Amino acid sequence: MHSGPIGIFDSGYGGLTVMKEIVQQLPQYNYIYLGDNARAPYGTRSFETVYRYTLECVEWFFKQGCPLVILACNTASAKALRSIQQNDLQHLNPNNRVLGVIRPTAEVIGQYSQTKNVGVLATAGTVQSGSYEIEITKFYPEANVYQQACPMWVPLIENNEHESAGADYFVKEYVDALLQQSNKIDTVLLGCTHYPLLHKKIKEQLPDAVQLLSQGKIVAESLADYLQRHPGIEERLSKGAERRFFTTDSVADFDKHAGLFYGAEVHSAHVELVN
Repeated sequence: MHSGPIGIFDSGYGGLTVMKEIVQQLPQYNYIYLGDNARAPYGTRSFETVYRYTLECVEWFFKQGCPLVILACNTASAKALRSIQQNDLQHLNPNNRVLGVIRPTAEVIGQYSQTKNVGVLATAGTVQSGSYEIEITKFYPEANVYQQACPMWVPLIENNEHESAGADYFVKEYVDALLQQSNKIDTVLLGCTHYPLLHKKIKEQLPDAVQLLSQGKIVAESLADYLQRHPGIEERLSKGAERRFFTTDSVADFDKHAGLFYGAEVHSAHVELVN
């Protein structure tokens, strides 16, 4: 079997915060990033639509020769991953793998929480799916999971308004709504890859004793462990430290915003997904 890059997918820019951590942890591999910006955001879309869009993107990655695809998008992980793993991989390519960002986070979050009362700030789609509650309680049956949808945060970030006073208002509104659900919450997870850009503002609204976790580092460490445990996949990954970026929307727009999430200059190419 031919070797190929690791594919990293998100509906927009947010997955670049995860890719940044993965590349830092595993710099030797080749990577392809695809942002489906033309159809973003996914957070408010139906399960069927998110599944269809995500599957099209996974098929595109496989055509680029990626043996492994990371859905660095909580909504896609929540609404599409299981169906793709169980129903589609077998006929697309049974030797390839598709992984998400929810399970690796759920596996370790109980190690951070003393009270086992965990808050999740996420998109409406991720909250509606109940995926975090399901996955966290699989690993930590005693845990209580409180979720809060934050529908205004992604638009604020993608319009470069996350440093504004308007952002302060909506950060406080959603964080207060989460904390009102329980005074025992001691760990809050950012369940959307965009939200690290609001990390400082969110932290300011949380009590000092409450930890705030982003996913990037956790997912990167989980991937490193996965590749150690699955040498058959690891051997199929090309190693040349190459990074390529693609978007389904405007290249100029993508490149302008992407650096903010990735922490370095990005030069992308346009891709048209054909149904």
